[in-house]
Amino acid sequence: MNITENIKNSPHIRWFILANVALGTFMSTLDASIVNVALPTMAIKLHAGLAVLQWVVTAYLLTISSLLPIFGKLADIWGRGRLYLGGFVLFTLGSALCGLTNNIWVLVGMRVLQAVGASMLMANSQALIVAAFPLEERGRALGLSGTMVALGSLTGPALGGILVGLISWRAIFYVNVPIGIIAFLGALVILPNDNAKGDSVRFDSAGALLFALGMISLLYALNNGQDAGWDSAGILGAFALGLLLLVGFVWAERRTSDPIIDFDIYRNIPFLIGNLSAFLSFAGQFTYTMLMPFYLQTVLNYSATQVGILMTAFPLAMAIAAPLSGYASDKHGPVALTTGGLATMAAGIFYLVLLTPHSPFWQIVPGPLLMGIGAGMFNSPNNSSVMSSVPKSKLGIAGGLNALVRNVGMIVGTTLSVTLFEIRQAGLLAGVLHPTASQSAQAFMTSFRTVLVVGGVVLLAAAAVSINRRGYVSSLRSL
Repeated sequence: MNITENIKNSPHIRWFILANVALGTFMSTLDASIVNVALPTMAIKLHAGLAVLQWVVTAYLLTISSLLPIFGKLADIWGRGRLYLGGFVLFTLGSALCGLTNNIWVLVGMRVLQAVGASMLMANSQALIVAAFPLEERGRALGLSGTMVALGSLTGPALGGILVGLISWRAIFYVNVPIGIIAFLGALVILPNDNAKGDSVRFDSAGALLFALGMISLLYALNNGQDAGWDSAGILGAFALGLLLLVGFVWAERRTSDPIIDFDIYRNIPFLIGNLSAFLSFAGQFTYTMLMPFYLQTVLNYSATQVGILMTAFPLAMAIAAPLSGYASDKHGPVALTTGGLATMAAGIFYLVLLTPHSPFWQIVPGPLLMGIGAGMFNSPNNSSVMSSVPKSKLGIAGGLNALVRNVGMIVGTTLSVTLFEIRQAGLLAGVLHPTASQSAQAFMTSFRTVLVVGGVVLLAAAAVSINRRGYVSSLRSL
């Protein structure tokens, strides 16, 4: 028996798998949060305007969202380990090529390659953890994985600023290369040789194409509607095309023997409730995430450094709460923790409604802290409940769908916050040709509070959905 087989047969192999998945999670989360810091420098170095530059972010987002369920299904067919290894290869290669390019559109193309790798990692990370850990340890394991999400978000902006300032914008991509190589080599040694179904299951390529194109079109419209105008021909056409393609996808999936998404999975109550509450959670949460930096900079005149320090309160609190909540859910179940976490997030966002144009630093901090604690309380038990509610043969697609609702929730929350804010602000300043600084600040604060109240209501709705999983979680023990 060689060294690799000894490691794979170790009684502690599940913790090695968790460590490797955590490294992949950290890398993909870090990359998502590190790029925005470098965009102004990229604009200068690559001679690109904002309209073109936004595709560095948008292309990455659209690609991941359109591929998550597809790679989840492929993982169930080909084997989760194989697809996860491929994700490291593509993500690392894409990162290296992003750093080498001197053309903005080539950079966008390499970001798409990066996103393909990231979606392979994201669609499989939770499935690998759930397959490796017994039910009584899953919450703790998923909680530790959630901590890596928070640490990636926490580290990204600060590390990005340091790398861009001391080296160049290319360094934010090169930093992924050594991490990716180490993670790939580790995965090669420790991941189990899960059995592929091979030719016994036919991959629905037509359904995959309909889903990918439909999601790209619909999310493009959501992401760009405010800038282009919701009633513009391009946005309305993208909405119509996206909905048409997705309706066609559902119709086709109902008539194939091996669908990309088996919609019967949503008859599983814990899975349905977990996905719906997660979607509402991220939608409500991102009403805060999008507008809070603007409040700090434009109203309170905080420096970028001060904004960065204050915004770390959320991921820092989440990083501490997530593993503790995961451990507690293994002992006491997910219902109280998920519902209480969503209520805590709602309390945090409602607290922020009380802020004024003159609020001191110490008065602001409790809001992000409460939201971070609530997010940590919610995410780990919810992920454990969702992933434990499906049989092992469907872990890949379950993980892909779970990651998809998170991404779509972020997009919807961002779009909702910006659209509602601008409509409310325009209404308050209607007829005022030259608003004073006081009038502008007052209009901003009223609009900001309106968005926060809506976000809080969405989080309370998520809590109301989450509590309805009572009575169903006991069925997870039999899976």
